[in-house]
Amino acid sequence: MRLYDVAGNRLYLTVEERDRFLSWAAKASPPIRTLCETLAFTGCRISEALELTPGRVRLDEQQIVLRSLKKRREDIYRAVPVPADYLDRLNMVHRIRESQRRRKHVEVPLWSWSRQHASTFIIKAVMADAGIIAGPHRTAKGLRHAFGVNAITRNVPLNMLQKWLGHADIKTTAIYANAIGAEEHAIAARMWE
Repeated sequence: MRLYDVAGNRLYLTVEERDRFLSWAAKASPPIRTLCETLAFTGCRISEALELTPGRVRLDEQQIVLRSLKKRREDIYRAVPVPADYLDRLNMVHRIRESQRRRKHVEVPLWSWSRQHASTFIIKAVMADAGIIAGPHRTAKGLRHAFGVNAITRNVPLNMLQKWLGHADIKTTAIYANAIGAEEHAIAARMWE
């Protein structure tokens, strides 16, 4: 894994780009908004988001439980803490609490879109509408990488970030410590505070 492609192009969204993405997502239909926020606030892979069910939303614990899809086993899950206002929206749009209370549809995915549709016609479209210039960073994976870079600049310990992203090896997670540009300057600035 790396943060730059072979031509040196950035593969992650900056904080400013991610914020613009979330602002534009807020103008979209509620299900599109919640998918965009799920990717931004959990750092999950798009395929992991698309299989999220009401049964794996922990409203009281303020967590989303994701199945780690890149593992050899299918029974590996991780809990990612998320903002309360995002969970409120998720609950309102997808009726999470009602599903859980009635034990109805708790294993039905929140979104019925295919990975290709969600990636191309939702995530990339919202990014284009937000004015994020075309490039290898303008993807769902760019949001995942932005989550990792943002966590490092906010002093999240590598072992916590490893857990949240579902990495088997902390060396994979450590790549986010190699962020450069404005993110590197933010990290370096803390040395002189």
